[in-house]
Amino acid sequence: MNPKVYVSVLVSHDEDGRMLPQEITWEDGTRYSIDKVTEIRQAAARKAGGQGDRYTVRINGRQSYLFFERSTNLTGNVIGRWFVERRAC
Repeated sequence: MNPKVYVSVLVSHDEDGRMLPQEITWEDGTRYSIDKVTEIRQAAARKAGGQGDRYTVRINGRQSYLFFERSTNLTGNVIGRWFVERRAC
């Protein structure tokens, strides 16, 4: 099973242009509201591999990491994708 799970994210933008995720839709269609974004920084996804903007978020009181992986294509409408690292069962 791939440790990197691409997810759909509902995002707002503040007046400075910062992307602020509001809600994640998991691969089975379950939606999770993001309570709070506590940190945004460049970081590696240690379990899944790759690097991007790591958003430390709180969902139902639990801390999670949400990554924005920027596209290398400088033209077009796709600027990147969101993913989370799958948790071990």
